[in-house]
Amino acid sequence: MTARNEYALITGASAGLGAEFARQLAAAGQNLILVARREDRLSALAEELRAAHKIDCQLIVADLNEPGAGAQISSTCVSSGWQVSFLVNNAGVAGPDLLKDRDWTAQQTFFQLMMLSVADLCHRMIPNMVERGYGRVINVASVAARVPRAGGCNYGPAKAYLVALSEELNLTVAAQGVHVSALCPGFTHTEFHETAGLMDMKNNMAKWLWYNADVVVRDAIKGVEAGKPVVVSGRLYRWLDPIFQSVWTRRLLRIKARPE
Repeated sequence: MTARNEYALITGASAGLGAEFARQLAAAGQNLILVARREDRLSALAEELRAAHKIDCQLIVADLNEPGAGAQISSTCVSSGWQVSFLVNNAGVAGPDLLKDRDWTAQQTFFQLMMLSVADLCHRMIPNMVERGYGRVINVASVAARVPRAGGCNYGPAKAYLVALSEELNLTVAAQGVHVSALCPGFTHTEFHETAGLMDMKNNMAKWLWYNADVVVRDAIKGVEAGKPVVVSGRLYRWLDPIFQSVWTRRLLRIKARPE
């Protein structure tokens, strides 16, 4: 059981991996701060976790698409006396195609959510962890960050930034008791693909490529506790990742898109 005023803060906590992080951390006796836009879903999850695990579960309704969200979240934690010792940056979307979607405002909103909001919360939360000599941070990236490929030119590069950010943060603060990990799951059963309009793709893929959210979250928590800067989830993807990182394999995988 954690100290009364110590909390795990989880963004994108209303569904998918975020909700699963909440359930597993609550089961371990961790107090929670759940952050998302959908207050009704946050409230339902908080009720469930309070009843099941007798933990304190607080809510912050915030839109991480907005540049001021990090300051709002941080100031709420400070004014309420909540010390964040575990941070899970999970909120994310599939996003627009960098070249085909011509609305630049939509592109900027994507960058804000996927990269700037993560850096913002790390900037605000990690120094306090360092000062107390303990902290855990999981930045949810993706196997898509591990190898370049032709496509939308946004999702993979954004997740690659989270990997690079997490590795450098971990090198900087690990000796002071703060572990930072980039979680790189492969295909995972959550609401993500339905929300992104990718269900046809999912239904046409081999079932053995997919992992359940509980497996991914267990791998993430175990990995950050062990101090791993990059956690590739799922036995299949852990086997494939060294191949993806090979110089020779990366040359083979750099398949250019055909002209339309």
